[in-house]
Amino acid sequence: MTRTLCLAAFGALAALLTASPFAGVARAQTATTAPLAETAPPASPPVASPPVAPPKTETFGRWSTIVDEINTGEDVRKTCAASTAFLDPNGTSGTLTLAISNGDVLPPNGYPGLVIALRNKDLPTGENIPAVFGDDKGKVKATVSAGADGQWIMNNKTETSLAVLRAMRRAGALDVVFANKAVASISMDGFTKAYRSLGASCGFPTTDVAP
Repeated sequence: MTRTLCLAAFGALAALLTASPFAGVARAQTATTAPLAETAPPASPPVASPPVAPPKTETFGRWSTIVDEINTGEDVRKTCAASTAFLDPNGTSGTLTLAISNGDVLPPNGYPGLVIALRNKDLPTGENIPAVFGDDKGKVKATVSAGADGQWIMNNKTETSLAVLRAMRRAGALDVVFANKAVASISMDGFTKAYRSLGASCGFPTTDVAP
């Protein structure tokens, strides 16, 4: 997961004032019109940047989790993701990833976003593509939208997301179909523990999916 941390440029105003060609003139005028006791106090020392914690990773069966944590100085932002790799019927590798942040709407009011990444030009593109997730014990109808770089994002309606996550917990392998085109059969070995780990890391209950 790509990490991006934007640090503020502390002390920029002080640097500009020091480098200004009018700084010497201003100091000279102050020396002739005011006592030395009224000169400006020294600039404050630069503020230290908050420490950056390394990502935390764990493996559960075929699933891996990563928790990316950034301390802004005011709060701690966490992005929690679980991912598994798979091969499609043509032998092309892909990934299924769930991701959520502790700044998002959390379960049971909202659920992790689901993204399938796969380099397969035969799969449908566009918006609101019919999709089916499940196994021989039950299937869940949903819709996905094609994004950039071979990614399909499931439209994250609360009821549908919960139903798909429950199917993932139940299934030994999750069959995924986009518009009657088979995507892959994806192993769910380790999914339950990985999902519980997401909840523990990003602070949301998991009993409605993985009791």
